[in-house]
Amino acid sequence: MANNNVDQMMSKSTNIGSHLTRHHFPKGFVFGSATSTYQVEGGYAHGGRSLSNWDVFSVQMPGKIRDGTNGCVAINHYNQFKEDVSLMKKLGLDAYRFSISWSRILPGGRLNGGINREGVQFYNDLIDELLSQGIEPFATIFHFDVPQCLENEYGGFLSPRIIQDFAEFAEVCFFEFGDRVKYWITQNEPWSFTRNGYVGGNFPPGHGSASAQPQSIHALLHRCVLGVDPTCVCGDAGTEPYIVAHNLILAHAVAVDIYRKNYQGVQGGKIGVTNMSTWFVAPIVTGDYPRVMRERVGLRLPIFTPEQKKLITGSYDFIGMNYYTTYWATNKPTPPGTPPTYVTDQEVEFRMERGGKPIGEQAGSEWLYIVPHGIRDLLLHIKNKYNDPVIYITENGVDEKNDPTLPVSRARIDKTRIRYHQEHFAYMRQAMDKGVNLKGYFLWSLFDNYEWTEGYTVRFGMIYVDYVNGLTRYPKLSAIWYMNFLNKKSFQVRREKLKRKKKIIL
Repeated sequence: MANNNVDQMMSKSTNIGSHLTRHHFPKGFVFGSATSTYQVEGGYAHGGRSLSNWDVFSVQMPGKIRDGTNGCVAINHYNQFKEDVSLMKKLGLDAYRFSISWSRILPGGRLNGGINREGVQFYNDLIDELLSQGIEPFATIFHFDVPQCLENEYGGFLSPRIIQDFAEFAEVCFFEFGDRVKYWITQNEPWSFTRNGYVGGNFPPGHGSASAQPQSIHALLHRCVLGVDPTCVCGDAGTEPYIVAHNLILAHAVAVDIYRKNYQGVQGGKIGVTNMSTWFVAPIVTGDYPRVMRERVGLRLPIFTPEQKKLITGSYDFIGMNYYTTYWATNKPTPPGTPPTYVTDQEVEFRMERGGKPIGEQAGSEWLYIVPHGIRDLLLHIKNKYNDPVIYITENGVDEKNDPTLPVSRARIDKTRIRYHQEHFAYMRQAMDKGVNLKGYFLWSLFDNYEWTEGYTVRFGMIYVDYVNGLTRYPKLSAIWYMNFLNKKSFQVRREKLKRKKKIIL
């Protein structure tokens, strides 16, 4: 990590959780950080990689991205992974969660198109580098990036054909990397992929359809459905999201079945999925969608065959939970005659404020309010409703707006991020005291990176990336806090200004 002088004017931390270090968590509890391939890797046309849906979407539809940017270079992790792993080691991470680019492994989308050995070698090198530094790899197979060739051929996850292609991709990953990767996540946030791509229109393929206008948070998340985004291209928000979700669930279950039958016994790993919604969690626990969905969506909701129900039920060794924020929710009946969409089917209105009072402090993104107790409540909900599963918090983080006028020394002072994580740790600990089977935590994110539709306008990282000057990495104050936390040291933020000659070094 590059060294840089940092001026800090600090105030003593008094928030809940500020006293915690890792010794307040059980032995073996995993602390790590996370990224995803399109957000950090870059090298979009290097090493035999083909185009993904995000390559095409962000370049052809820049109006969907707040700053009109793309992840073709991102933070150049493809070429700088050794430096990045060195930073992880210095921080003291137990584990690193990353995703594998489908387009880099199978440029043709499926096995008969050939395995890209150069792509396989990149991930072999990354995994070996992690293990050499004592860092456990947690590999996500799918994190929103579909090979564009499959989108062109049959519409990606709109077609059941993708189930077999996803299974082939997953099996290549198990075969090539499973001797060293012992924790697998089949899919990251399938709900977000579905909602944003086929309702909100702000993820590829940008689908949505017009409807009545729900209010508040809907206006941020469902611009296509609201009919206020002219860049939305075709689609049907009343049917497509349910088709896509159905195929995602089946693809997940088939991959798990392959792993359990052919690899798990020999390789000794665990496999799960990162979910955020009952829509996706209920089927893998109970074998079907929630009854309320059947009642409201009716014939538009696909049906699992008896064989498929058997396949999906229990298709996880652990559940990954991504938590960022909480909203207030109220009943919102759909007026008669309203065209059906995913939004109207919910009959729920989500709000970030009530009675003029926000639910929490707003962070950098419009949708992100700081509500730490929500992580405890969600953990307890999953424990009580879904048979007390093993849980990993696979993402938890907060952002600040990217202010290009700030010098690097100022931009690295992120006291809000420290407080955010300390408070979430405290509520995690409360949930564990009530019996939640929580085994690990991954801070989002290790680095500032390409944040999907936000582009580079917000920063989630505990390591600052200088987008102007060579993508140089600098530790933020939160990185120093996390390093101290992981080394079982308390971290007190002092009322003093560090001398310019004093450097923060990892």
